[in-house]
Amino acid sequence: MDTLQFIIYLAIMAGSTYLIRALPFAMVREKTKNRTVRSFLTYIPYAVLAAMTIPAVFYAPSNMAAAALGVAAAVIMSLAGRGLLLTSVVSCIVVLAAELVIG
Repeated sequence: MDTLQFIIYLAIMAGSTYLIRALPFAMVREKTKNRTVRSFLTYIPYAVLAAMTIPAVFYAPSNMAAAALGVAAAVIMSLAGRGLLLTSVVSCIVVLAAELVIG
């Protein structure tokens, strides 16, 4: 692939990405009043983050049981009302300990 072809592909991808993101802002002038739509738009970032994170959580350790223990520790810490930093540190320590014990 030569440089000109790469620049053309890059410009097309940049333009399409920009249109997908900018078009909704240009088309919608006022704030959405529908509660269902607002609720849907509120939870999209959390759903996307979970969809990207959960597979990585289970496939990053070499043992699936260690990953499951780490997720269980994270769920317990979050249900106990602990913060994100403490929850992630505890779950990482649980995964590390499980990996060392299991082998």
